[in-house]
Amino acid sequence: MNLKEYFENQSGIGVLATANSDGKVDTAIYSKPHVIDEETIAFIMADRLTHANLQSNPYASYLFKESGEGYVGKRLYLKKTKEESDRTIIDSFLRDNKYKDMKLFLVYFQIEKELPLVGE
Repeated sequence: MNLKEYFENQSGIGVLATANSDGKVDTAIYSKPHVIDEETIAFIMADRLTHANLQSNPYASYLFKESGEGYVGKRLYLKKTKEESDRTIIDSFLRDNKYKDMKLFLVYFQIEKELPLVGE
C-alpha cells in the first residue's frame, strides 16, 4: 500500500515535532498529511510555534499512531522543501472550513526516512 492509500484509509492520531535553531523542541497534534507523491507530503499550518521553528530549522518528524489496539503506525523523518501562502492553493487542500479565517501556510516536506511506529 502506498502512502496516499495508507493515509486515506487509516484513522489515527498524528504528532509533528520540530525544533528551533537552538534545538528547543516543540510537538503538536496534526492531522494526516496531504500526500503529494511517494517522496513529498504537505501540512497546512497556522502561524504558530511549529511554523516558526521551520523558519530556522527545516527538519521535522511526524509520528502517526493508527486507531485501535497496539502500537501500529508510521514515523516519517522530514525536511521542509517549500512553503505556500497563496490562499487559493491552501483552500484547495483544506479539509475543515473552521480554519478558513485563519492565516495559514501550506508547508511541503521531502520524506527522508520512513519507519514503522515501533522498531527499527
